[in-house]
Amino acid sequence: MKKKNLIILVAVVLIVAAVACVLLLNKGGEKKNVISMIATKNPHAEVLELVKDDLAALGYDLQLTVVTDYVVENPATAAGDVMGNYFQHIPYLAQYNASVSEKEQLVAVIETHFEPMALYAGTKTDLSAIADGDKIAVPNDPVNRNRALLLLQNAGLIKLPEGTTLESQCTPSDIVENQYNLDIVELNAELIPGARADVAYAVINGNNATLVNLIPNKDGLYVEAADSEAAKAYVNIVVVKPENADAQWVKDLQKVMHTQEVYDLIVNAGFAPTFTVAK
Repeated sequence: MKKKNLIILVAVVLIVAAVACVLLLNKGGEKKNVISMIATKNPHAEVLELVKDDLAALGYDLQLTVVTDYVVENPATAAGDVMGNYFQHIPYLAQYNASVSEKEQLVAVIETHFEPMALYAGTKTDLSAIADGDKIAVPNDPVNRNRALLLLQNAGLIKLPEGTTLESQCTPSDIVENQYNLDIVELNAELIPGARADVAYAVINGNNATLVNLIPNKDGLYVEAADSEAAKAYVNIVVVKPENADAQWVKDLQKVMHTQEVYDLIVNAGFAPTFTVAK
């Protein structure tokens, strides 16, 4: 009888152990452990690549798609093709949300850094060489175009209507004083680095500048200041669908992104971290 009870006990233990193993295996294979992200290259994709092993240690498989433009990231996230994106700043997200239906809108969940916009050399390497009729390339999307025009105003090259702010949507036609009769050329932001041979100067977003090894605070002829209103407003963010805002994977992603290693990567890329390193 005792032998029979022992056999039953051993069998129960083996069954419990087997069930536990199955549960663990199933848990490891659940889709919730996959984090699919879409990002522009520098520093966004570099940051995500840097934290990939840290995410793996927490049980996640980071699947990253790298792109070079601003076109597909938000629609792909809204459609559920990816779980989140990392490429934009807060005003750009606000502009996107205002242009789509409520079900397509997205939310910011993780703040990371500020990328100064700067005026770079084109065919001319110094602002003192500026001349009548010079061409200056600026981004053509409303938010960054307005920001670029404000940069040119702060550099003393043009004057915009009184009261123009970061929230305005000025275009070249709104310029009220243009002492050099500058020809403002509007282009897709990602095309401007390659168009510098065709213009005297170019206003380039931070992440597009780094794609061609331009560091704002080193190579820029005129750069947004670290204490400027732009620095406070144009914080780069990780963006997700509203229903994922409080998801555990988002909290874990923030945990691995707010580290000293990520902080250092952002600094070395020539940008300014906006987070405090997690202890």
